Parts: sequence; structure tokens; C-alpha cells
Amino acid sequence: MGFQPAQSAAEKTRRTTGVTFASRLTFEDIHHSYHGKETIRGISLTAEPGEVLCLLGPSGSGKTTLLRIAAGIEIQSRGRIVIDGQETAGPDKFLPPEKRGIGLMFQDFALFPHMTVLENVRFGLTALPAREAAAEAGAALERVGLAHYAQKYPHALSGGEQQRVALARALAPRPGVLLMDEPFSGLDSRLKDAIRADTLAILRESRATAIVVTHDAEEAMRMADRIALLKDGRLVQVGTSDDLYRRPSDLFTAAFFSEINEFDGVVHNGLVVTPIGPVPAKGIDEGREVSVAVRLSGIDVQPHGGAVPARILSRRFLGVVELLSLAVPGSEETVRARIRADQLPPGVTDVAITVAPKDILVFEKAR
Repeated sequence: MGFQPAQSAAEKTRRTTGVTFASRLTFEDIHHSYHGKETIRGISLTAEPGEVLCLLGPSGSGKTTLLRIAAGIEIQSRGRIVIDGQETAGPDKFLPPEKRGIGLMFQDFALFPHMTVLENVRFGLTALPAREAAAEAGAALERVGLAHYAQKYPHALSGGEQQRVALARALAPRPGVLLMDEPFSGLDSRLKDAIRADTLAILRESRATAIVVTHDAEEAMRMADRIALLKDGRLVQVGTSDDLYRRPSDLFTAAFFSEINEFDGVVHNGLVVTPIGPVPAKGIDEGREVSVAVRLSGIDVQPHGGAVPARILSRRFLGVVELLSLAVPGSEETVRARIRADQLPPGVTDVAITVAPKDILVFEKAR
């Protein structure tokens, strides 16, 4: 018999999620300003039916504003929101949030403390008769494994359980698009992985289109079919996690998806001189200023035999890995490396480093 992956507690106790008719949601040249400051600067992006699309970026990048525009909570100054080919918000039309076929899950879950769990889930089912709404709400709770908590109040639930109630409430009306704003940010770090996996399984079963806001690149890579990286209200790069990690369009993207050493240099005879040695600068003109990004995980450190001699300045044990700060000959810039914790013997100071070519990225500086 083949290997069967272990099920989480929620998977063992929940029923299969009801299938929705997934919608396509498109942002067309969206602009938005707040108190005279432009917060969204011409973003065009489409979430395909059944896709999990993550809006990723640092604080202030515009990702939550974009989500709120899709929901109808904020209004863009220019551009259109289109759902399944129909304008939902734009110059000619504005549908209120409740008419868009969209589910919204807030960062703080926004559960009503005076309502039971069942009443919270039933809250958005106003179009159904009371008995049918209660049945649908109960079914939604079963899907997230919390039917036995139907008559409890939110304060009696853990953070992870409240998150699943909020998910059940958002999915109960079977929306074509589910919008999730930092849905795991309030959870204990030990619970995040399990809750995120349960949530993703439920999203896959429901087949709803999901747009998830996060500032955590690893979380986006774990969840998303595609990632849209934002910076200062602009779309920097869109693609799969593999695209953005292996083929970043610029230094910002490279640094967002992995820890890097950053060195400046000038192209001479197709090479850039760096503290780790000469680096090829393929396709970049002679004399151009460039930034060289070297992933910490791509630097191999050994007691001897590497390409560049180095001396350990500091060594931090982090459990599975160690973080090293290294001095190399002829450079005042230190080089950081992240290696396996058992890779170097204790007390060693003089070492040698070798860098994997795939972990060296060269970007031309803006003129």
C-alpha cells in the first residue's frame, strides 16, 4: 500500500466543502489616492477562476487598499474592477459590496462577540429563509471541522478556531471570489502551518477564486498559484513562486524572496569584481554600474578547499542552521552566509568559501 499523508484534526472532522462557481476578477489600470498621496499607481492584474493569487509586499505597498477596492469598501480614482467580464466598479457602474458575489475575510476575523458561532456564520446568508440559512451555516461549520462549537461564543475559541469560523462565514454564501486580508497574522507561529494547510485544502475543495494579502514571502510561496509583488503602489512582478525566486526582475524582488549579500560594481570585460571573486555580467554593457545579489544560502563554507579564503568574524547558532559573518581578503565589506549547523567544526576561524552560480544575480542600476 502506498504512503498516505497524515491528516490534520480539522481534516478528520470536517465534511467536504461545497463547490462554488469560481469567478475571474480583473483590476484594470487601478489608481487610488489618499489625502492627495497616490497609493495605487496603475495596477492591472487578473485573478483567474479557481486560482489562489497572493498580493505580496511590504507595509504601505498598496496590497490591502487593492483588496478593499475589489471588495467595494474603497473606491478607485481611476480604472475598473471587472468580474466575469462585467464592470463592477468604474466610470459607468458601481456595485455595492453585497452585490458583487465576493466573500471578505478580515485580518482580525471580525467575529461578533455577542453572537454564537452559528449565528456568526449565518450572518451573511440574509437572502435565505431562516431555517435554510441555519442549515447552510451548519454545513459550513462542518466543512471547517467546528460543527460541535456551533452554540459557543467566539471568546471560547482559540485563535485558530476563530480563524476557521471566519473562513466558514466567508464561504457560506459560496462566493465566486474570496478576499483574505493577512488571514494568519494573528495566529501563534506554531499553529500557522497547520491552519494555513487546512485553509488551503478548503479553498481547493470550494474552488473559489481567492486573493490573499500577505507581507510574508514564504507564506505566499506556500499558498499561491501565482504571486503579485507590489512596491509603493506599483506592480513589480507577477508569476509563480519559482518565477519570482529564480528569475527576479530586480534587486527588490530578489531581496524579498531570500536573504542576500549586496555588492556594487562596474562591468569590465563582461565581469564584475566582488568580494567573492569576479562574477559574469551576461548581457550587460561594458562600463555599466550594477548591483550583485548573492543569496546567503548559496555560499558554501568549508575549513579548506574553497575558491576564496575567509575568516569568521561572528557565528550565530540558530538551531538547524548557523549564520556566519565573514571577512575576505582585499575587501572591507563583510560576507554573510547561512550554513548547516553541523557543517563546520567548533572553534574554526580560517575557512574557504565557494558560491553556487545559480545563487548569484546581477542587476543593472537605473540610469
